[in-house]
Amino acid sequence: MIVDSAVYRQGTRVSVECYSHDYAALRAAAEREQGFVWVGLYQPSHEELSEIAEAFGLHPLAVEDAVTAHQRPKLEVYRRSLFLTLKTLWYVDEDDAVETGEINLFVGHDFVITVRHGRGSELSSARRSLESDEAVLTHGPSAVVYAVCDRVVDEYAAVVDELQIDVDEVEESVFSPARTNDSVRIYTLKREISEVRRAVHPLREPMRRFAAGEVPGIEHEAAPFFRDVLDHVNQAADTIESLDGLLSTAFDAHLARISVQQNDDMRKISAGVGLVAAPTLIAGVYGMNFEHMPELGWMFGYPMALLMMAATSLGLWMVFKRSGWL
Repeated sequence: MIVDSAVYRQGTRVSVECYSHDYAALRAAAEREQGFVWVGLYQPSHEELSEIAEAFGLHPLAVEDAVTAHQRPKLEVYRRSLFLTLKTLWYVDEDDAVETGEINLFVGHDFVITVRHGRGSELSSARRSLESDEAVLTHGPSAVVYAVCDRVVDEYAAVVDELQIDVDEVEESVFSPARTNDSVRIYTLKREISEVRRAVHPLREPMRRFAAGEVPGIEHEAAPFFRDVLDHVNQAADTIESLDGLLSTAFDAHLARISVQQNDDMRKISAGVGLVAAPTLIAGVYGMNFEHMPELGWMFGYPMALLMMAATSLGLWMVFKRSGWL
């Protein structure tokens, strides 16, 4: 479906007397105004995108990728247009989950077609923000590419911040005195970090090429804007690697703590067995009732056996307590 379509000239939106889905008329109006047209689509069907492809001369392979979605972030240069794929991210805190979507951009000298999949990264606010900044919008399609990339990368930063909070919580839990089971959450967070990495890392090269002015169809004057986006992408990528390393260290520490706790448990069990074994030995000897045992007929024999059991147990308890086994 069409979310919005408009013609822009010299940094301002131009009113056009035609339907939003009359793509040929929109492009003709953009040519008359010496401007460009921006069409925003949300999960279009193959038939809808084929109609746009015919009006704007889009490459069929790029059209197929935009309809299918689930593409790796990439930049492809065709003879008459560019095709850029971005992964969008948003964070679901209660599930420690990173959800993904996708934005595909077709960029020509007089048009930008944005195709969104997934419910994240709406572009309406990006369009409004860009329309309010005439100085940026005068760069034409390059300005739209920058605005979309900037919005997507800003959301990367928000997701990374949420992951940072969760990793800090895991570290605090792992090193707390209480017995905790953090292995499941650590694995979940490492899996979500891997999802973020798949979105962030492949985007570094396209942003580098934009920032260096190496991509035909992207104005050299727009390079400083893309350098800012590239800086944010690199920051997100570095933070992701740092968080992944911290989680690996936390998992190793968690396993070490489990091993130490198991050793402590075995020592306590051994100490408990020792406390029971000594009285059991005495009771076993005095419970055999041999006829010629000296204490068998002695009136204080039974109290003496009980006293010996208590004394040995107390002595063992003191030894174990002093050695830290109890």
